[in-house]
Amino acid sequence: MNKIRKGDIVGRKSYGKDIIFVVKNIINTSKGAMAILTGVVDRIEADSKIEDLEIIEKNYIKKEMKRLDEKLSNKIKEAKAEYLEPEYRIGIFSQNQSNQEKIVTGKILHLDGDKKYSEKSYRYYKKLGLNAVVKNIPEYRQPKLVYNLLEIYNPDILVVTGHDGMIKKEAGYHDIYNYRNSKYFIETVKEARQYDKDYNKNLVIFAGACQSYFEGIISAGANFASSPARILIDFLDPLVVAEKVAFTEKYKYITIDDIARELRDGKRGVSGIGANGKMKNIKINSFYTNEI
Repeated sequence: MNKIRKGDIVGRKSYGKDIIFVVKNIINTSKGAMAILTGVVDRIEADSKIEDLEIIEKNYIKKEMKRLDEKLSNKIKEAKAEYLEPEYRIGIFSQNQSNQEKIVTGKILHLDGDKKYSEKSYRYYKKLGLNAVVKNIPEYRQPKLVYNLLEIYNPDILVVTGHDGMIKKEAGYHDIYNYRNSKYFIETVKEARQYDKDYNKNLVIFAGACQSYFEGIISAGANFASSPARILIDFLDPLVVAEKVAFTEKYKYITIDDIARELRDGKRGVSGIGANGKMKNIKINSFYTNEI
């Protein structure tokens, strides 16, 4: 049997290798060596006994990575078809010089605990022409850094995500200690709302990951959060929420019903109280051909 090491891509034999994980760390416990795992496709964190893990074949990994990249590319194409039609004219001034106008989408600050997801998220936003800053920050550090980052980047939309998971499934739904990273998401949202209070910014916030403590995150002040049904969420779900808010006019109120059909598991994975959009039209006096 191959020795399991940090960075290996593995499956749990007792679960039929249903989820592909990367080994984040290996720790020694009273019960022996345990691996801390994070999902390759799903935003979940888990642990496992080393002996329950099996290294996934390279060809299968390549196939899954190709499928993930294709999924991202297809979603980008879909979003472009919806938002980047001529009437949106993202970042381009109207050709009517007597009534020149520029459309400005909401600015996004995205904090992600997973480095690879951070890179894919940045690619997604940029392909859509969105003004987005993506920072790879471990979940436990997000509450400490978010206020300062909000001051620096002054976004309209804040996305706070990474990996999460319930320690004991089917129990302790309202026990914050039964979640791996929900407490950090909750603290980060509270810090962001303090920034809101200080600067009167009216941020739109998405927070959470797989199986996150939905009610706690919403109570802390998030507009949208995961996961009401304590299920896995797709790595794209937070991006879809941010994209929808960024491309919705500021006078329109966007609800989860407007977004759910584009999420992998609809309102079971993500829900919330909704928010006003962050896109606005700016009238200008002089003519330019393009910007951004």
